[in-house]
Amino acid sequence: MSGTGMSGTGTSGTGTSGTVSPEELRELFLFEDLDEDKLGWLSRCGKIEEYPADGVICPQGGAAEFFYVLLDGEIVMTQNVRGHVMEVSRTSRPGTYGGAVQAYLGDKIEQRYQHSLLASRPSRMFALPARKFAHAVREWFPMATHLLEGVFFGMTTGRRVVDQVERLTALGRITAGLTHELNNPAAAAARASDELGERLLGAQAGLADLAAEGVDCTRLSALARLGPALPRPGARRSPLEVGDAEDELGDWLEEHGVPDAWELAPRLVAAGADVERAEEVARAAGEHLPAAVRWLAEVLEVAQLQLEISEAMGRITNLLDSARQYSQLDRAGYQRTDLRELLDSTLTMLKRKIGPDVAVKTDYDPSLPPVPVFAAELNQVWTNMIVNALQAMRGSGTLTIRTGAENDHAVVEIGDTGPGIPEENLDRIFTPFFTTKSVGEGTGLGLDISWRVVVGRHGGDIRVESLPGDTRFRVLLPLTER
Repeated sequence: MSGTGMSGTGTSGTGTSGTVSPEELRELFLFEDLDEDKLGWLSRCGKIEEYPADGVICPQGGAAEFFYVLLDGEIVMTQNVRGHVMEVSRTSRPGTYGGAVQAYLGDKIEQRYQHSLLASRPSRMFALPARKFAHAVREWFPMATHLLEGVFFGMTTGRRVVDQVERLTALGRITAGLTHELNNPAAAAARASDELGERLLGAQAGLADLAAEGVDCTRLSALARLGPALPRPGARRSPLEVGDAEDELGDWLEEHGVPDAWELAPRLVAAGADVERAEEVARAAGEHLPAAVRWLAEVLEVAQLQLEISEAMGRITNLLDSARQYSQLDRAGYQRTDLRELLDSTLTMLKRKIGPDVAVKTDYDPSLPPVPVFAAELNQVWTNMIVNALQAMRGSGTLTIRTGAENDHAVVEIGDTGPGIPEENLDRIFTPFFTTKSVGEGTGLGLDISWRVVVGRHGGDIRVESLPGDTRFRVLLPLTER
């Protein structure tokens, strides 16, 4: 059992029975190869601490002041992971150590107990002050010290690199989705723009035909006013309703001697025209109805194409606004932000991943005030949790996102109707590199990063409740600035 500790419960040991002899230290596997001088030095610098059953030897998160070695008894190492106390190991083997095991790094890192050591029955511990332990390691094993430092900082750097890779991977997924979403309105705008040129030429030709037929200015003015008055398409109609409208208008045009009636009718109906409006055109055009209908068909299509371009560009603008909101490139790092905006922008960025059989339900508390947060980092949290929920549901189910307040915290709840998280995995889902996904599908860092953003950066908390068909991640964020 090597390591340091987590918050535990019980009564701390109080009795100190003096120093330990060099002979007793030599019996421990940890010190058996040391010479007499080193054993004597340890004996003079350290002391024996006695602990009753359930006594706390060192608490997780406390200042790492001592390096502990078990002389006799039994000790348990525990760790508090996201509010769950887990037993890491239990041993009665003399020589087992824990506490300030990284003291040799000195002030290169903050020295805190990483685990808790508890006495499970009355135990005697050899306690060596952390600074003495650090001195012994550096002086007696200089090469080993450098090697250990390399391992420690190498793992730390590796972890940082993997974190960056995870963030870049998430960014890549978002970028691919955004590109796909932008492609549709961009293609629609390009198509409408190409057609617009043709229709403008057609409208000009139609106007020339009317002039060639000798239509007077009064009738042209009446026709021009009728064009904009024709209604644009309203609510979406079924194919059967559209077909009936085209048949009715086509019959009317044919009865009134308009050539190519069955080619013009679909274009007019698509622009919102009907028999009633056609009769208004007939009254304004008189004997020039065929030319007037062809001209108005071109004019109305120009208006429709302009509307399509406007809608496509509006869609592109909304997507770019969502991307800017998601990335928070134009905002300060830490400031009060509306959580609804962050959640909506994340949903927009992930729209491509939300399949047609997944229902998205949002329930935002309108009374929730802006919350002081690092917005861009929180968006990564929402991304990780929503993607996990979608993967859990495997393309079918309900994704629910709620906001609210609980005491002095804002609460964001992200739920799904997937199969749930097995109870034996609940204590490990935030552990780095732990994943239930197949090889290549996940790094096991998404929830670990989320935990560090919410807890480490914001002083909040993440809680999980899971049953088959109902899994909920609840993120709590302080409503007041830290």
